Amino acid sequence: MFSTFTLLFAAGVGFRLALSYALKRRFDLTLAAPQSIAVLLIVLAIVPSWALPVSLPVPLSFVLGAVLPDLIFQRG
Repeated sequence: MFSTFTLLFAAGVGFRLALSYALKRRFDLTLAAPQSIAVLLIVLAIVPSWALPVSLPVPLSFVLGAVLPDLIFQRG
């Protein structure tokens, strides 16, 4: 069986792929986020909710799956 982390990671990757496909097909746009914003989203997902006035209510594995292509690949 898959762990919850793996399933949420796969859901994040699937969400990213579906959103990229829809934006490309409908509006001819590519989805890309700067690496600094991707790292900021990961840090916000890691920090516990009691430590920040505004927390990110999405699990780390989902965020990691959604922004991992921006961290790995650099688009010009």
